Amino acid sequence: MPLTYAHTAILDPDVPVAAEPLVQHALDTYASETNKVASVWREFRDDDLTYRPHARASTVGDIVKHQLLSERRFFGEFLNAPEPAPKDVLPAPITVESATARLVALAVPRLAFLAAQHADWWLQQTAFFDVERTRAWIFWRRVLHTAHHRTQLTVYLRMMDRAVPATYGPTADVRWEGADPTHSVDAAGRR
Repeated sequence: MPLTYAHTAILDPDVPVAAEPLVQHALDTYASETNKVASVWREFRDDDLTYRPHARASTVGDIVKHQLLSERRFFGEFLNAPEPAPKDVLPAPITVESATARLVALAVPRLAFLAAQHADWWLQQTAFFDVERTRAWIFWRRVLHTAHHRTQLTVYLRMMDRAVPATYGPTADVRWEGADPTHSVDAAGRR
């Protein structure tokens, strides 16, 4: 049985086909990462949005807002995708449900935009803060940035003694038949 989510925001058949077949994995990954973020966010309650594990740590709400705003910046400023005005990104009020719905609502048109791009677009150098990088590099940097903040929130969930959803494989809270986590030298040596 494969990894499944309690809620799947973007279904596999809803991921558009890339004009450039070599980047289909990028679209599939972006949809999958959006589903993972939505799954983690849904484990919080609205009164958790002010939780922070340390005085110098961001709150859950701060991380959620940062995710929405920084994705808008990456796609709008660095990848030149059509994006809403920054003032229109955050839902009002910010709740777990409204933020999760907004995350998905913003991701779906990005998938369509990415699907239409050809190799020359992906390989073109463009400004990324104070350096130049290819759009492919910027896209993957965005995915890594998203994974970083998703992981941050899974640590918060564990510290709050909440269930941590599966994102890449089983967790202490989610297991399934056929899962084969690599916790041993023998498992690492399988072919």
